[in-house]
Amino acid sequence: MLLKDSKTFLHLAEAFAGECMARTRYEFIEYGARMAGNTALADILAKIAFNEFNHARMLYTFLQKGHKSTISNINISSGYPFKEKWDVLENLKLASENEREEAFEIYPKHAEIAKTEGFEDIEKLFLNIASVEKSHSLLLAELYKQMKTNCMYKKENSVEWRCADCGYTFKGSDVFAECPLCEAKTGHVSIKLATCSI
Repeated sequence: MLLKDSKTFLHLAEAFAGECMARTRYEFIEYGARMAGNTALADILAKIAFNEFNHARMLYTFLQKGHKSTISNINISSGYPFKEKWDVLENLKLASENEREEAFEIYPKHAEIAKTEGFEDIEKLFLNIASVEKSHSLLLAELYKQMKTNCMYKKENSVEWRCADCGYTFKGSDVFAECPLCEAKTGHVSIKLATCSI
């Protein structure tokens, strides 16, 4: 079977569209975090957005490899989430849910069909993307938890904090309101993951 005649070809196109939209949704959430002064959170979200860009890039590459001539149009019909609003906290939760669905439902199903149709390289691509989406889901869930319980910058035990702007480091259970070196605000301090015991 030729890739262009397969379900896998359409799944590549759907996944490409989905990853492009996910990247933009992360850029919206990043923008909200940055406008709220939480540049450390925004930087994490920017990295996730860049991951989504690279997922889309690889999906696009496989689409192009599967078609010898220019692809003028691929008609796809697929559902895409439009859950997020202009609320950073809620968006972290919703983004985690979206990533979990991709990791455990969408990409594994696409991988299984690719395998059945004989496209083992695309099966691996879908499974590799699924593994990253799983890690995104866990990261976003942790960020949501820390932000919701106000422990993103307050821990039970002393930890090492680092100002992302100037590199100043110190130990403590609370982060500073203003960096003693460069006067950056709390939101510029690197976020400590998996140290919240709520």
